[in-house]
Amino acid sequence: MTETTTDLQVEATKKMALQALEALKADNIVLLNVSGIASFTDYMIFASGNSRRHVGAIADSVIAAAKSAGRPAQGVEGEEVGEWILADLGDAIVHIMLPEVRQYYELEKLWGEELAAG
Repeated sequence: MTETTTDLQVEATKKMALQALEALKADNIVLLNVSGIASFTDYMIFASGNSRRHVGAIADSVIAAAKSAGRPAQGVEGEEVGEWILADLGDAIVHIMLPEVRQYYELEKLWGEELAAG
């Protein structure tokens, strides 16, 4: 089976987002393939920052990398508060959160349980 252009774009978006997260030392990065259960994205990526400023800087890194790759974010939410910033890259949705916010919402557990059930 050969990879389609779309498959290559999805993989490029995923790789770019992960590299941007790692470049700014995001903590506890979790990647979930949700393509089998979600129609709006292929990957959910979760990461933590150690302060609001760090969360904002990580999000800025992801957003800038996407723009540089010619695939700018389709939407960004949460920049005003900085406890949880979501960057919608189309093929991947990136959640960057403070650890306590991430623990409270447990989104990757929710998606992980859904993946295990599906």
